[in-house]
Amino acid sequence: MTGHLSLVSVGPGDLSLVPERARQALVEADVIVAYDLYLRWVAPLITSQEVLTPPLTQEKVRAQLAIQKAGEGKRVALVSSGDIGVYAMAGLVFEDLPEEPPFGVEVIPGITSATACASLLGSPLTHDFATLSLSDLLCPWEWIEERARHIAQADLACVLYNVQSRARREGVYRVLRLMLEHKRPDTVCGVVRNAYREDQEVRVTTLEALLSDEFDMLTTVVIGNRFTTRKGRWMYTPRGYNDWRGEEVAPVSQPEGAVWVFSGTRDGNALALRLAEEGERVTLSVASKLGAQVAPKHPNLHLYDGPPGVEARRRALRGARAIVDATHPYAQAITAQLRELSAELNVPYLRLERASGLPQDTTGLTLVDDIDEAARVASHSGRVFLATGSKDLETFLHAAPGADVFVRLTPQPGVLERALSLGIRPDRICAMIGPFTREFNVAQWRAWNIGAVVTKDSGDVGGFTAKREAARELGLPLIVVRRPAPVPGAFHSGDELIAALQTLMEHA
Repeated sequence: MTGHLSLVSVGPGDLSLVPERARQALVEADVIVAYDLYLRWVAPLITSQEVLTPPLTQEKVRAQLAIQKAGEGKRVALVSSGDIGVYAMAGLVFEDLPEEPPFGVEVIPGITSATACASLLGSPLTHDFATLSLSDLLCPWEWIEERARHIAQADLACVLYNVQSRARREGVYRVLRLMLEHKRPDTVCGVVRNAYREDQEVRVTTLEALLSDEFDMLTTVVIGNRFTTRKGRWMYTPRGYNDWRGEEVAPVSQPEGAVWVFSGTRDGNALALRLAEEGERVTLSVASKLGAQVAPKHPNLHLYDGPPGVEARRRALRGARAIVDATHPYAQAITAQLRELSAELNVPYLRLERASGLPQDTTGLTLVDDIDEAARVASHSGRVFLATGSKDLETFLHAAPGADVFVRLTPQPGVLERALSLGIRPDRICAMIGPFTREFNVAQWRAWNIGAVVTKDSGDVGGFTAKREAARELGLPLIVVRRPAPVPGAFHSGDELIAALQTLMEHA
């Protein structure tokens, strides 16, 4: 055997991270076959070798060319970024390689995109994880969705490759929505673009916030599991050692035949308490530790704070008498999920949706469709008071870089830590539970010399009217993010919903 074929991994894009064995294979090669981009960060190793660079889309041609040149007795280095055996060229070579090739073959491992990006984010892949390519050139889209669903159900950390291209825009959002069916919206995630290359970008975010993000083929997304934690600008997943105080896969036992109230709002909690006082067995589902702390107490009311995700809810809701959706008007993901589960399990669904606080005359209000538009409108107003909660904070800051933002957040350690890690100064954070009066808003905005206020139409119960009146008194622009389309047949008062529920139970 005179020829030799080295399948060479050159890592993420930094010469210092190219393994010594890969360097040696490149220096000793007679022929180098590669996509030209992969050669940029190993250019100092290329001297007199013959270099062949078929275009990006001709991977099969590159593999066959490398085999051909090795068969001619040449020492050949077939080059790939990352690890050549992960979503790369090695598999194509072995497809066409004879069982007993007349030349030597070696595979030189390298740093994968997953591990390179993980290193920049901290340590998100400490425990079990999966990788998933979103390119339907490599795999039918139906298979991609099915694999994403199983990854989410298993609550594995996950690295998404080939996230978004010009021709393939919507696939990533479909996968993220599948993840949200089984993972919490606040699941810690990371986004890395151009790892270890020029114009590198690294940030930690949440699963829900990714839905409003834009990506490209140079971007890798890392999705954590339920234990993945944010620490400053880092994210990490604990290794375990049997010390994961984890939620069980199966939900805790629930009273049979209960009315399930999904809350997270003051009016939702009040409705759950009224039902319990009227003799109904009620299970109240909350989304956070703070929700559990402020939940009402009653002998007929059972608090559920079990595992998140559609599969856990599916099991827990079997045998429920009814589902009452009293979640926030802007919590579209959980509302859609509850409606689907209601239809699937044949459990009656009732929606409590607080009335809008928008007046008929919207003079003085600026109505926008989403938080990105709100950021663009507010970005020229000086000091901006963001009263939309923590979930929109990163999206707002991303859409209005450099804005001088003041926020009012719930007093939860994770929420406050996240705001600080996003660059909000401590003296621009108010940690309190609302809603707040007109007088309080006036005093706070005046003390902070606010130039514009961004809020949502949270209704009177959510303090919208008080904010509108305070902004008018101070002459401040009030930028309001419109509500999503209401659920058909929603009730706007607890009295209406309870009457409908009682009628439903009588005819059950």
